[in-house]
Amino acid sequence: MLSPMREPTSDAEEFTVDELASRANMTVRNVRAYASRGLIDPPRLEGRTGYYNLSHLQRLQLIRQLLDRGFTLAAVEDAIVKSPTTAPGHALELMTLLGHTGDDDPSVLMSPDDLAALANVQHADPLIDALAELGLVERVDETTLRILDPQVVRPGAAAVALGLAPETVINAVPILREHLRAIADHLVKQVSDEIVQPFVDQGLPEHDWPRVFGAVEELLPIASQVILALFRSELQESIEIEVGDKLQQMGESGPEGTASAS
Repeated sequence: MLSPMREPTSDAEEFTVDELASRANMTVRNVRAYASRGLIDPPRLEGRTGYYNLSHLQRLQLIRQLLDRGFTLAAVEDAIVKSPTTAPGHALELMTLLGHTGDDDPSVLMSPDDLAALANVQHADPLIDALAELGLVERVDETTLRILDPQVVRPGAAAVALGLAPETVINAVPILREHLRAIADHLVKQVSDEIVQPFVDQGLPEHDWPRVFGAVEELLPIASQVILALFRSELQESIEIEVGDKLQQMGESGPEGTASAS
């Protein structure tokens, strides 16, 4: 679920604050700030020097990954500081599970010419600029693009190739995002309120973690399947209504309308 962590050669290995910051890929200032907020345990002191171990490193790496996923520092702090002392690791894992979206890095590299071929357009630059503004594509160099979300970009390019205007496809993205975000927020809140919160209210009992993790992990994919099924149903109904309207227009126009149109 989380990306692999670079681990020390031994569980017993210890580091100074500078070494810990380097291994955690963050600044010494941030390490000290997290320590002052209680996000990591105090180091072992030897004289005036503090020594940190593998558990400190793993905690910092997990905090950094959660921040990278969009969690606020306040949310991470709540999970660690305000949870029972036996549960911080579990609380962070649950946050990661709720924020997990599949592959950590689904991006692929593609040339502008390949994207133009997918969309069946001669010049891909306007399309690339629009996709970049939506956060779906970024330019690596003049000959290489990084497609940040291939599952959106490839079908979108295919829709353009089938005849939709690039602007139509591009303009649909923020509309879809807005509605899907509202649905996602609602579903996650329901899972949180009805499954996670009662568990938190009970003091996060250790024996109940497998049940809660299992329920959350299974419910989120189920929700995705339901959304897809409902969308297909609504799409089919919308198509039938539109086709019916067109047939009615054709019937009302009659032979004279057909002749004049020709």
